[in-house]
Amino acid sequence: MFEFLRRDLGHLPQGSVVEVAIDKQANVVLLDDLNFQAYQGGGRWSGCGGWYVESPVRIAVPHSGRWNVAIDLGGGSGQIRASINVLTPA
Repeated sequence: MFEFLRRDLGHLPQGSVVEVAIDKQANVVLLDDLNFQAYQGGGRWSGCGGWYVESPVRIAVPHSGRWNVAIDLGGGSGQIRASINVLTPA
């Protein structure tokens, strides 16, 4: 099993933007609950995001629903620090 950081963002409306500041390059993915369970279990999942080398990362919420952010080092060793902010539409 690989290590990752996770934040449950709760329910977010479409058009929100999840902003993640990372201190090194990492995978940053936005996942609904079902896909997060698959990600956590090492199965096939689908989400928004990918490998980022620059911070901050900004990912738009594609539809209203319950969302999670997962951050991992893509199999690399070490620790990562991250801060997460959600910008909701007016």
